[in-house]
Amino acid sequence: MQEILDAILSSDSTAADFAAIKLPESYRAVTLHKDEEQMFAGLDSRDKDPRKSLHLDEVALPELGPGEALVAVMASAVNYNTVWSSIYEPVSTFGFLQRYGRLSPLTKRHDLPYHVLGSDLAGVVLRTGAGVNAWKPGDEVVAHCLSVELESSDGHNDTMMDPEQRIWGFETNFGGLAQIALVKTNQLMPKPAHLTWEEAASPGLVNSTAYRQLVSQNGAGMKQGDNVLIWGASGGLGSYATQYALAGGATPICVVSSAQKADICRAMGAEAIIDRSAEGYRFWKDENTQDPREWKRLGGRIRELTGGEDVDIVFEHPGRETFGASVYVTRKGGTIVTCASTSGYMHQYDNRYLWMSLKKIVGSHFANYREAWEANRLVAKGKIHPTLSKVYSLEETGQAALDVHHNKHQGKVGVLCLAPEEGLGVRDPEFRAKHVDAINRFRDI
Repeated sequence: MQEILDAILSSDSTAADFAAIKLPESYRAVTLHKDEEQMFAGLDSRDKDPRKSLHLDEVALPELGPGEALVAVMASAVNYNTVWSSIYEPVSTFGFLQRYGRLSPLTKRHDLPYHVLGSDLAGVVLRTGAGVNAWKPGDEVVAHCLSVELESSDGHNDTMMDPEQRIWGFETNFGGLAQIALVKTNQLMPKPAHLTWEEAASPGLVNSTAYRQLVSQNGAGMKQGDNVLIWGASGGLGSYATQYALAGGATPICVVSSAQKADICRAMGAEAIIDRSAEGYRFWKDENTQDPREWKRLGGRIRELTGGEDVDIVFEHPGRETFGASVYVTRKGGTIVTCASTSGYMHQYDNRYLWMSLKKIVGSHFANYREAWEANRLVAKGKIHPTLSKVYSLEETGQAALDVHHNKHQGKVGVLCLAPEEGLGVRDPEFRAKHVDAINRFRDI
């Protein structure tokens, strides 16, 4: 592994140098163990501790198949799907691996008694499989997490509609929280040259998800002048939604849970901010009963901030806790676009406010190939910036996942894999200097 790292850190390594490196038989990776699926049985979600379920193991290097690449992972990041995997909610991910393993002899590799997690990476291509022409050893890349087979016609207008669509590192094995990852080469995109490894790894999943959910015509189709309510506006998803709203000429109404998170939104350029904790919003009277008076109070507060207008779009991802309010406050004919449901999947809302006001609920999940590429291109052009707030070592991934699980993080939480320290990997320092304040704004608060 040291030979790989030395080649990456060298300024004059060539494609031939990388191709000549003998790959190790094994590598270190963050894993779940199948025989521990029931370890948290009977515990409330919040009491399930990822530090107990996530292991740092030495695992065998997987066989390289056609259309695939082995990538040396310099850095990765923690997403909510890492948390869900680590606490075995809503289901164990080993069921995903079993089903994928039944698809073909090649996918059988994924059905193992351990699961290497992680749906983000920035790193360097080590090997490519048969039929790959666009990438070669030594290429510096990031990866999006869409894994598809594209053997059905259903996926050819929108790759997210492929019947065999999966999220890499969550519904497949050999993810990015490791020293080496196995990806399909159509997941690869150029690493933004002005970013460090850890910065480049952090946008991946959430940036592409926010792009499809808010900007794409497959999501809300945001336009200039729209008012956009963004829940968790300083978090992993919300921080990118806030940037897209501002960059696209819309007005974000940022909902946060603390004064510190409100400051982060202001640093991004947002002006309309609701601190739901300070203002005391309680959308549920008890576990089974919502409080419509709180929906109305929120709607009134939004109109105070927008000059009397309701929101055109609600960027929904908390789910159960907020969904009734989201449907209520959306303007007539507006759109509630939803993914994730981090507070619960069973949504309840008053259908009168949807049906009689001609509102739309749009489901959105990750992004298709083109959307992921466009989202990464905007990062590379300095239009959208990483929201990295803290970086952990690979050994500390359990703590990183716990921070995300308990919402103690801002923006994204990064993980160093092969990179020996932060700050490496910048290839365009001049362009970086133009944007360094924006790149670091989640670090500075």
